Amino acid sequence: MAIHRKTSVEAGLAAVAELREHYLNNTDAAPAALKTTAVRFLLEELATRQPGNSVEVRVPPLGAVQCVEGPRHTRGTPPNVVELPVDLWLALALGQIEWQAALATGKVLASGVRADLGGMLPLL
Repeated sequence: MAIHRKTSVEAGLAAVAELREHYLNNTDAAPAALKTTAVRFLLEELATRQPGNSVEVRVPPLGAVQCVEGPRHTRGTPPNVVELPVDLWLALALGQIEWQAALATGKVLASGVRADLGGMLPLL
């Protein structure tokens, strides 16, 4: 079943392109609204490419999705959770860092046997 996107593909791709351009030409932080759109779009893209409900990927406070085929949970905390900060999620999703390097930062909380996003990233 296809996910219901809250961020249009056009708006998401535009935000990602603008974010990449910002990082290439600026040393200051990217605008919060730009990061928010990019994070949500990339989470939705992950859920579209890896449909399912066995893993929950959280990027607080901006968003979370369920993805990856496998056993579905219905109540409480799912058995497979990946949680990471905004900038690290963007770096992973855009191919600026690999999964193992992200884990080595100590900023990724990954629990459960299916909580390995290494083969699913980068997205763009």
